Amino acid sequence: MSLYGFARGLLLVIFRLAFRIELQGIENIPDKGKVIVCSNHVSVLDPIIVGISIPRQIHFMAKKELFQNKFLSSLLGKLGAFPVDRDGADLAAIRNSLKVLKCDNVLGIFPEGTRKKDEDADNAKPGIAMISIKGKAPIIPIYIDTEYKLFRKTRVIIGKPIILEEYYDQKLNMDNYKELSRQVMTTIYSLKKV
Repeated sequence: MSLYGFARGLLLVIFRLAFRIELQGIENIPDKGKVIVCSNHVSVLDPIIVGISIPRQIHFMAKKELFQNKFLSSLLGKLGAFPVDRDGADLAAIRNSLKVLKCDNVLGIFPEGTRKKDEDADNAKPGIAMISIKGKAPIIPIYIDTEYKLFRKTRVIIGKPIILEEYYDQKLNMDNYKELSRQVMTTIYSLKKV
């Protein structure tokens, strides 16, 4: 068993008990093939919730600050995560994302870039649409509805794939990517009402 599989199994038991996870829409996750999972981001626990909710290994894009500690950097690397500089256009992170997708794996991104308590689709970074289009990969929107209080229900709603296929061969600028990413974020927020 891989480290990721072991960690996922252990955390699945703990988190299901602690946060009473209720999962909706798991049928929207394909069994194989490249895909990007995108979720709202309200807590440091969100990557764990997304990771245990999806039966496939997720390669998360994580803030570069987490990789400054040698032990944590090594652990995150073994779990398939890679760093991103949230302050600018991080070409290395984009290349790493496209490599994950090229191998038909699952890429995990939080489009807001950092934790946000208030819902505002304008917080979406343009990178999500860019990676989806350049990697020719569908986006699976996920909404985590929780206050992370012990023994209170946490809803994880997985939406239908967003496919940006009509843009695959178009020449787009950063404003185009930003608008498409904003639309993805709006879709994620809309899942709360499901």
